[in-house]
Amino acid sequence: MKTSVNFSDFIDAFKRFDRYDGYGYEALKVIFEYLEEYEESTGEEIELDVIAICCDYNAEHYTAIASNYSIDLDGLDDDEAKNAVIEYIQDNSAYLGEAIDGELVYQCF
Repeated sequence: MKTSVNFSDFIDAFKRFDRYDGYGYEALKVIFEYLEEYEESTGEEIELDVIAICCDYNAEHYTAIASNYSIDLDGLDDDEAKNAVIEYIQDNSAYLGEAIDGELVYQCF
């Protein structure tokens, strides 16, 4: 038996598991929309598993991602550097989008 989950339920689940602060509203909105689009395009239902989602997706500023993955940003201005990080993510995983606070949301790799 499955239950449909709306965005409010999704947020509440992250709060119940004390995982909300690791993402915030905007990053979770990007993840939720990505998962909904995935379900619609594949016809596959996804189980709401907060811990699994936390293991699979991350949201960080592009400079933190560059540091974590040793992406060389020397000589690049901010826009070029952010675009280089997005391209790196797209080449190695899935880029979900950018949260309003500037964090890039991506599938961990």
